[in-house]
Amino acid sequence: MLAIFKREIQAFFASPIGYLVIGLFLVLNGLFLWVFKGQYNIFDYGFADLGNFFLLVPWVFLFLIPAITMKSFSEEKKLGTLELLFIKPISIWQTVLGKFAGTMVLAGIAIVPTLLYVYCIAQLGTSVGNLDTGVVIGSYFGLLFLICSYTAVGLFASTLSENQIVAFITGMVLCFLLYYGFEALATLFSDGNSFLFIQQLGMKAHFTNISRGVLDTRDLIYFVGLGLFFLFLTVEQLKKQHS
Repeated sequence: MLAIFKREIQAFFASPIGYLVIGLFLVLNGLFLWVFKGQYNIFDYGFADLGNFFLLVPWVFLFLIPAITMKSFSEEKKLGTLELLFIKPISIWQTVLGKFAGTMVLAGIAIVPTLLYVYCIAQLGTSVGNLDTGVVIGSYFGLLFLICSYTAVGLFASTLSENQIVAFITGMVLCFLLYYGFEALATLFSDGNSFLFIQQLGMKAHFTNISRGVLDTRDLIYFVGLGLFFLFLTVEQLKKQHS
């Protein structure tokens, strides 16, 4: 597993992909938060908090995470090296978890520079340092869980086709449906109980809960369960292709 993890990290930074993903993530967030006028602009928002950042970043990662994971297994299949992974003295689970951890590290590196936003927002308040750190910490935790789920979904999508573009589109669509699809579907129901039930099936509702600074066990179980479910599907899909 460690060898696969190191291989993934080296592959990301041996090519422009890793730098491009991190740079694109930071540029897009920076432009929408500080430059472009609109609902995400912090100066137009009028409040010194990071609420807009945590509203925006799930949508940015919805495109970038599938872009990172699209080559994980589709490229192996296209190059014919997938069989080599199966004959190595490691299990399929270890291979999947190694690739999963590599993607998580890359996404984590992209997030680290955004801690500068925390400092900037704290300085912009009417009273310097008047920032709800509990909400900020909770939001970052929620973001990590969201990235875990996106990554698991993206890895599964990469096993479905040897074409990286197909894997990217499939991963992006699945992430979108799981993040916002249930939220949109819930609006079709006038009954309050039905609305809440369907809404809670999506990632957005659980991410919003954690972003409020409250770590509810149900939200953590949801993200862990969702991630494990798609990692399981990834392993089963690889076993099916190997048999």
